[in-house]
Amino acid sequence: MKVLAAFGTRPEAIKMCPVITELRRRGCEVRVCLTGQHREMLADVMNAFGVAADMNLEVMRPGQTLFDINREVLSGMDRVLDEEKPDVVLVHGDTTTTFAVALSCYYKRIKVGHVEAGLRTGDVFSPYPEEFNRRAVTIVADLNFAPTEAAKRNLLREGVPEERVFVTGNTEIDALKTTVRADYANPLLDWAKGSRLVLMTAHRRENFGEPFENIFSAVRRAVEETPDVKLIYPVHPNPRVREAAKALEGCDRIKLTDPLGVIDFHNILARCFLALTDSGGIQEDAPALDKPVLVLRRTTERPEGIATGALKLVGTDEAAVYTEFRRLLDDEAEYSRMAFASNPYGDGNAASRVADALLHCVM
Repeated sequence: MKVLAAFGTRPEAIKMCPVITELRRRGCEVRVCLTGQHREMLADVMNAFGVAADMNLEVMRPGQTLFDINREVLSGMDRVLDEEKPDVVLVHGDTTTTFAVALSCYYKRIKVGHVEAGLRTGDVFSPYPEEFNRRAVTIVADLNFAPTEAAKRNLLREGVPEERVFVTGNTEIDALKTTVRADYANPLLDWAKGSRLVLMTAHRRENFGEPFENIFSAVRRAVEETPDVKLIYPVHPNPRVREAAKALEGCDRIKLTDPLGVIDFHNILARCFLALTDSGGIQEDAPALDKPVLVLRRTTERPEGIATGALKLVGTDEAAVYTEFRRLLDDEAEYSRMAFASNPYGDGNAASRVADALLHCVM
Protein backbone atom coordinates (compact mmCIF):
# COMPACT_ATOMS: atom_id res chain seq x y z
CA MET A 1 0.00 0.00 0.00
CA LYS A 2 1.26 3.45 -0.92
CA VAL A 3 0.30 6.25 1.45
CA LEU A 4 0.78 9.96 0.85
CA ALA A 5 0.80 12.05 4.02
CA ALA A 6 0.10 15.69 3.15
CA PHE A 7 0.24 18.57 5.62
CA GLY A 8 1.48 22.11 5.85
CA THR A 9 1.48 23.52 9.39
CA ARG A 10 3.40 22.86 12.56
CA PRO A 11 0.42 21.42 14.51
CA GLU A 12 -0.34 19.02 11.66
CA ALA A 13 3.30 17.88 11.57
CA ILE A 14 3.35 17.18 15.32
CA LYS A 15 0.28 14.99 15.02
CA MET A 16 1.09 13.29 11.72
CA CYS A 17 4.70 12.31 12.37
CA PRO A 18 3.75 9.54 14.84
CA VAL A 19 1.40 8.06 12.22
CA ILE A 20 4.05 8.21 9.49
CA THR A 21 6.58 6.54 11.77
CA GLU A 22 4.16 3.77 12.74
CA LEU A 23 3.11 3.03 9.16
CA ARG A 24 6.73 2.81 8.04
CA ARG A 25 7.50 0.52 10.96
CA ARG A 26 4.85 -1.82 9.56
CA GLY A 27 6.40 -1.81 6.10
CA CYS A 28 4.11 0.66 4.33
CA GLU A 29 5.48 2.96 1.66
CA VAL A 30 4.76 6.44 3.01
CA ARG A 31 5.59 9.54 1.02
CA VAL A 32 5.47 12.93 2.71
CA CYS A 33 4.23 16.05 0.94
CA LEU A 34 4.54 19.39 2.69
CA THR A 35 2.54 22.30 1.37
CA GLY A 36 4.68 24.81 3.25
CA GLN A 37 1.68 26.69 4.70
CA HIS A 38 4.07 27.22 7.61
CA ARG A 39 7.72 27.28 6.59
CA GLU A 40 10.18 28.00 9.38
CA MET A 41 8.13 26.28 12.07
CA LEU A 42 7.82 23.00 10.13
CA ALA A 43 11.50 22.11 9.86
CA ASP A 44 11.93 21.96 13.63
CA VAL A 45 9.11 19.45 14.03
CA MET A 46 10.28 17.23 11.19
CA ASN A 47 13.77 17.13 12.65
CA ALA A 48 12.47 16.33 16.13
CA PHE A 49 10.62 13.26 14.86
CA GLY A 50 13.20 12.19 12.29
CA VAL A 51 10.78 12.52 9.38
CA ALA A 52 11.95 14.02 6.07
CA ALA A 53 9.76 15.52 3.36
CA ASP A 54 9.78 13.95 -0.09
CA MET A 55 8.30 17.05 -1.70
CA ASN A 56 7.35 20.58 -0.69
CA LEU A 57 4.88 22.80 -2.53
CA GLU A 58 6.33 25.89 -0.76
CA VAL A 59 3.08 27.83 -0.97
CA MET A 60 3.94 30.32 1.77
CA ARG A 61 4.13 33.93 0.61
CA PRO A 62 4.35 37.22 2.55
CA GLY A 63 0.86 38.49 3.30
CA GLN A 64 -0.79 35.35 1.94
CA THR A 65 -4.57 35.01 2.20
CA LEU A 66 -6.82 31.98 2.42
CA PHE A 67 -7.50 32.43 -1.30
CA ASP A 68 -3.76 32.25 -2.02
CA ILE A 69 -3.22 29.10 0.06
CA ASN A 70 -6.16 27.26 -1.48
CA ARG A 71 -5.18 28.18 -5.03
CA GLU A 72 -1.54 27.18 -4.60
CA VAL A 73 -2.25 23.91 -2.79
CA LEU A 74 -4.85 22.83 -5.35
CA SER A 75 -2.47 23.58 -8.19
CA GLY A 76 0.44 21.79 -6.54
CA MET A 77 -1.56 18.73 -5.52
CA ASP A 78 -2.85 18.31 -9.08
CA ARG A 79 0.71 17.55 -10.13
CA VAL A 80 1.71 15.59 -7.01
CA LEU A 81 -1.26 13.22 -7.12
CA ASP A 82 -0.70 12.47 -10.80
CA GLU A 83 2.97 11.72 -10.18
CA GLU A 84 2.64 9.75 -6.92
CA LYS A 85 -0.60 7.80 -7.58
CA PRO A 86 -1.14 6.93 -3.90
CA ASP A 87 -3.69 4.38 -2.71
CA VAL A 88 -4.75 6.74 0.06
CA VAL A 89 -3.89 10.27 1.17
CA LEU A 90 -3.76 11.11 4.88
CA VAL A 91 -4.71 14.61 5.99
CA HIS A 92 -4.99 15.99 9.48
CA GLY A 93 -7.47 18.14 11.34
CA ASP A 94 -8.81 21.41 10.01
CA THR A 95 -6.24 23.62 8.30
CA THR A 96 -6.62 25.25 4.90
CA THR A 97 -4.04 22.75 3.65
CA THR A 98 -6.22 19.89 4.91
CA PHE A 99 -9.27 21.20 3.07
CA ALA A 100 -7.44 21.89 -0.18
CA VAL A 101 -5.65 18.52 -0.21
CA ALA A 102 -8.89 16.64 0.49
CA LEU A 103 -10.64 18.54 -2.29
CA SER A 104 -7.78 17.68 -4.66
CA CYS A 105 -8.20 13.99 -3.80
CA TYR A 106 -11.93 14.23 -4.41
CA TYR A 107 -11.29 15.65 -7.87
CA LYS A 108 -8.89 12.76 -8.58
CA ARG A 109 -11.11 10.10 -6.94
CA ILE A 110 -8.35 9.12 -4.51
CA LYS A 111 -9.19 7.82 -1.04
CA VAL A 112 -8.82 10.21 1.90
CA GLY A 113 -8.05 9.24 5.49
CA HIS A 114 -8.83 12.04 7.93
CA VAL A 115 -6.79 11.98 11.15
CA GLU A 116 -8.48 13.86 14.03
CA ALA A 117 -11.90 13.75 12.37
CA GLY A 118 -15.20 14.77 13.92
CA LEU A 119 -14.25 17.80 16.02
CA ARG A 120 -17.01 20.40 16.01
CA THR A 121 -18.00 23.67 17.69
CA GLY A 122 -21.31 24.05 15.84
CA ASP A 123 -20.36 27.58 14.72
CA VAL A 124 -18.95 27.70 11.19
CA PHE A 125 -17.11 30.95 12.00
CA SER A 126 -15.54 29.75 15.27
CA PRO A 127 -12.78 28.85 14.85
CA TYR A 128 -12.40 30.48 11.45
CA PRO A 129 -11.80 28.93 8.94
CA GLU A 130 -11.09 25.66 10.75
CA GLU A 131 -14.68 24.71 11.53
CA PHE A 132 -15.64 24.92 7.87
CA ASN A 133 -12.51 23.07 6.78
CA ARG A 134 -13.09 20.03 8.98
CA ARG A 135 -16.77 19.80 8.10
CA ALA A 136 -15.95 19.96 4.39
CA VAL A 137 -13.27 17.26 4.68
CA THR A 138 -15.80 14.93 6.31
CA ILE A 139 -17.91 15.03 3.15
CA VAL A 140 -15.13 13.50 1.05
CA ALA A 141 -13.24 11.39 3.62
CA ASP A 142 -13.34 7.62 3.15
CA LEU A 143 -11.85 6.86 6.58
CA ASN A 144 -12.41 9.01 9.66
CA PHE A 145 -10.02 8.60 12.58
CA ALA A 146 -11.91 10.20 15.47
CA PRO A 147 -9.89 11.00 18.60
CA THR A 148 -12.81 10.48 21.03
CA GLU A 149 -16.25 8.90 21.27
CA ALA A 150 -17.75 12.40 21.23
CA ALA A 151 -16.07 13.10 17.89
CA LYS A 152 -17.42 9.80 16.58
CA ARG A 153 -20.95 10.78 17.62
CA ASN A 154 -20.59 14.06 15.73
CA LEU A 155 -19.74 12.15 12.57
CA LEU A 156 -22.58 9.67 12.98
CA ARG A 157 -25.07 12.52 13.47
CA GLU A 158 -23.90 13.94 10.15
CA GLY A 159 -24.62 10.67 8.39
CA VAL A 160 -21.13 9.17 8.15
CA PRO A 161 -21.49 5.36 8.08
CA GLU A 162 -20.24 3.81 11.31
CA GLU A 163 -17.96 1.40 9.46
CA ARG A 164 -15.98 4.42 8.20
CA VAL A 165 -15.34 5.82 11.69
CA PHE A 166 -12.57 4.60 14.01
CA VAL A 167 -11.97 5.92 17.53
CA THR A 168 -8.20 6.09 17.96
CA GLY A 169 -7.31 8.64 20.62
CA ASN A 170 -5.36 11.73 19.64
CA THR A 171 -1.92 11.43 18.10
CA GLU A 172 -0.88 14.59 19.97
CA ILE A 173 -0.54 12.39 23.06
CA ASP A 174 1.65 9.97 21.10
CA ALA A 175 3.93 12.88 20.21
CA LEU A 176 4.55 13.72 23.87
CA LYS A 177 6.24 10.35 24.34
CA THR A 178 8.92 11.49 21.90
CA THR A 179 9.34 15.09 22.99
CA VAL A 180 9.03 15.32 26.81
CA ARG A 181 12.31 14.51 28.53
CA ALA A 182 13.27 14.23 32.19
CA ASP A 183 16.70 15.82 31.69
CA TYR A 184 15.46 18.86 29.73
CA ALA A 185 17.00 22.27 30.47
CA ASN A 186 16.41 25.71 28.97
CA PRO A 187 17.41 29.31 29.83
CA LEU A 188 13.73 30.22 29.88
CA LEU A 189 13.24 27.82 32.78
CA ASP A 190 16.23 29.38 34.50
CA TRP A 191 14.59 32.80 34.06
CA ALA A 192 11.37 31.50 35.63
CA LYS A 193 13.03 29.58 38.48
CA GLY A 194 11.38 30.22 41.84
CA SER A 195 8.18 31.51 40.21
CA ARG A 196 4.92 29.98 39.12
CA LEU A 197 5.36 29.83 35.36
CA VAL A 198 2.40 30.47 33.05
CA LEU A 199 2.69 29.50 29.38
CA MET A 200 0.42 31.34 26.94
CA THR A 201 -0.35 31.00 23.24
CA ALA A 202 -2.74 33.22 21.29
CA HIS A 203 -2.98 33.46 17.52
CA ARG A 204 -6.53 32.72 16.30
CA ARG A 205 -7.91 34.86 13.47
CA GLU A 206 -11.24 35.28 15.25
CA ASN A 207 -9.36 36.89 18.17
CA PHE A 208 -7.74 39.61 16.06
CA GLY A 209 -8.61 43.12 17.19
CA GLU A 210 -10.63 43.73 20.36
CA PRO A 211 -10.47 40.13 21.67
CA PHE A 212 -6.66 40.26 21.72
CA GLU A 213 -6.76 43.66 23.37
CA ASN A 214 -9.04 42.28 26.08
CA ILE A 215 -6.97 39.13 26.62
CA PHE A 216 -3.64 40.90 26.85
CA SER A 217 -4.96 43.61 29.16
CA ALA A 218 -6.40 41.02 31.54
CA VAL A 219 -3.29 38.85 31.49
CA ARG A 220 -0.91 41.75 32.07
CA ARG A 221 -2.97 43.04 34.98
CA ALA A 222 -3.10 39.64 36.68
CA VAL A 223 0.64 39.05 36.27
CA GLU A 224 1.56 42.50 37.55
CA GLU A 225 -0.61 41.93 40.64
CA THR A 226 0.93 38.52 41.44
CA PRO A 227 4.64 38.84 42.31
CA ASP A 228 5.46 35.13 42.20
CA VAL A 229 4.13 34.63 38.65
CA LYS A 230 6.10 34.82 35.42
CA LEU A 231 4.63 34.33 31.95
CA ILE A 232 6.18 33.16 28.69
CA TYR A 233 4.39 33.97 25.45
CA PRO A 234 5.88 32.54 22.24
CA VAL A 235 4.47 34.97 19.67
CA HIS A 236 3.13 33.62 16.38
CA PRO A 237 4.89 35.13 13.33
CA ASN A 238 1.64 36.54 11.89
CA PRO A 239 2.24 40.34 11.76
CA ARG A 240 -1.17 41.09 13.28
CA VAL A 241 -0.41 38.86 16.26
CA ARG A 242 3.00 40.43 16.73
CA GLU A 243 1.53 43.92 16.65
CA ALA A 244 -1.12 43.04 19.24
CA ALA A 245 1.46 41.38 21.49
CA LYS A 246 3.21 44.73 21.98
CA ALA A 247 0.58 45.36 24.68
CA LEU A 248 2.56 42.95 26.88
CA GLU A 249 5.93 44.64 26.44
CA GLY A 250 7.60 46.43 29.33
CA CYS A 251 6.64 44.03 32.12
CA ASP A 252 9.75 42.33 33.48
CA ARG A 253 7.82 39.19 34.45
CA ILE A 254 6.37 38.66 30.97
CA LYS A 255 8.75 37.30 28.35
CA LEU A 256 7.80 37.47 24.68
CA THR A 257 9.76 35.00 22.56
CA ASP A 258 9.84 33.80 18.99
CA PRO A 259 7.91 30.55 18.40
CA LEU A 260 9.47 27.69 20.36
CA GLY A 261 10.54 24.41 18.84
CA VAL A 262 8.26 21.49 19.59
CA ILE A 263 10.69 19.91 22.08
CA ASP A 264 11.14 23.22 23.88
CA PHE A 265 7.43 23.96 23.92
CA HIS A 266 6.33 20.55 25.17
CA ASN A 267 8.98 20.48 27.90
CA ILE A 268 8.22 23.99 29.13
CA LEU A 269 4.52 23.10 29.13
CA ALA A 270 5.34 20.01 31.19
CA ARG A 271 7.04 22.23 33.78
CA CYS A 272 4.66 25.20 33.87
CA PHE A 273 2.03 25.97 36.51
CA LEU A 274 -0.85 26.50 34.09
CA ALA A 275 -1.56 27.34 30.44
CA LEU A 276 -3.58 30.05 28.72
CA THR A 277 -4.40 29.34 25.09
CA ASP A 278 -6.63 29.77 22.08
CA SER A 279 -4.85 26.82 20.43
CA GLY A 280 -6.27 23.37 19.89
CA GLY A 281 -3.33 21.08 20.53
CA ILE A 282 -2.53 22.55 23.93
CA GLN A 283 -6.05 21.66 25.05
CA GLU A 284 -4.94 18.04 24.53
CA ASP A 285 -1.30 18.29 25.68
CA ALA A 286 -1.87 20.03 28.98
CA PRO A 287 -4.40 17.56 30.51
CA ALA A 288 -2.01 14.74 29.65
CA LEU A 289 0.65 16.64 31.63
CA ASP A 290 -1.68 17.54 34.55
CA LYS A 291 -1.72 21.26 33.73
CA PRO A 292 -4.93 23.33 34.02
CA VAL A 293 -5.90 25.20 30.86
CA LEU A 294 -7.93 28.38 30.42
CA VAL A 295 -9.24 28.43 26.85
CA LEU A 296 -9.28 31.96 25.41
CA ARG A 297 -12.10 31.38 22.95
CA ARG A 298 -15.89 31.57 22.77
CA THR A 299 -16.18 27.94 21.65
CA THR A 300 -14.11 24.79 21.67
CA GLU A 301 -14.21 21.66 19.55
CA ARG A 302 -12.75 19.75 22.49
CA PRO A 303 -15.67 19.52 24.93
CA GLU A 304 -14.28 16.38 26.53
CA GLY A 305 -11.70 18.42 28.41
CA ILE A 306 -14.38 20.81 29.62
CA ALA A 307 -16.48 17.86 30.80
CA THR A 308 -13.66 16.31 32.82
CA GLY A 309 -12.72 19.70 34.31
CA ALA A 310 -9.22 19.84 32.84
CA LEU A 311 -10.15 22.83 30.65
CA LYS A 312 -12.22 25.91 31.34
CA LEU A 313 -13.69 27.95 28.50
CA VAL A 314 -13.31 31.61 29.51
CA GLY A 315 -13.86 33.50 26.24
CA THR A 316 -12.20 36.81 25.45
CA ASP A 317 -14.04 39.25 27.73
CA GLU A 318 -11.43 41.14 29.75
CA ALA A 319 -13.18 40.77 33.09
CA ALA A 320 -13.81 37.05 32.58
CA VAL A 321 -10.21 36.30 31.57
CA TYR A 322 -8.84 38.27 34.52
CA THR A 323 -11.24 36.67 37.02
CA GLU A 324 -10.59 33.08 35.95
CA PHE A 325 -6.84 33.60 35.68
CA ARG A 326 -6.71 35.05 39.19
CA ARG A 327 -8.95 32.25 40.47
CA LEU A 328 -6.43 29.61 39.39
CA LEU A 329 -3.58 31.62 40.87
CA ASP A 330 -5.34 32.24 44.20
CA ASP A 331 -7.61 29.21 44.80
CA GLU A 332 -5.59 26.07 45.57
CA ALA A 333 -8.66 23.82 45.59
CA GLU A 334 -9.78 25.02 42.15
CA TYR A 335 -6.28 24.61 40.81
CA SER A 336 -5.99 21.05 42.14
CA ARG A 337 -9.41 20.13 40.78
CA MET A 338 -8.34 21.08 37.25
CA ALA A 339 -4.76 19.84 37.47
CA PHE A 340 -5.78 16.35 38.48
CA ALA A 341 -8.82 15.96 36.24
CA SER A 342 -8.71 12.95 33.94
CA ASN A 343 -7.17 13.19 30.48
CA PRO A 344 -9.84 12.32 27.87
CA TYR A 345 -7.59 12.36 24.80
CA GLY A 346 -6.00 8.95 24.77
CA ASP A 347 -3.23 6.72 26.03
CA GLY A 348 -0.48 7.54 23.54
CA ASN A 349 -1.27 4.66 21.17
CA ALA A 350 -3.41 6.51 18.65
CA ALA A 351 -0.96 6.10 15.75
CA SER A 352 -1.06 2.33 16.17
CA ARG A 353 -4.87 2.36 15.98
CA VAL A 354 -4.81 4.57 12.88
CA ALA A 355 -2.41 2.13 11.26
CA ASP A 356 -4.56 -0.86 12.22
CA ALA A 357 -7.66 0.67 10.66
CA LEU A 358 -5.87 1.89 7.54
CA LEU A 359 -4.23 -1.44 6.82
CA HIS A 360 -7.47 -3.31 7.42
CA CYS A 361 -9.59 -1.11 5.18
CA VAL A 362 -7.24 -0.21 2.31
CA MET A 363 -5.06 -3.28 1.77
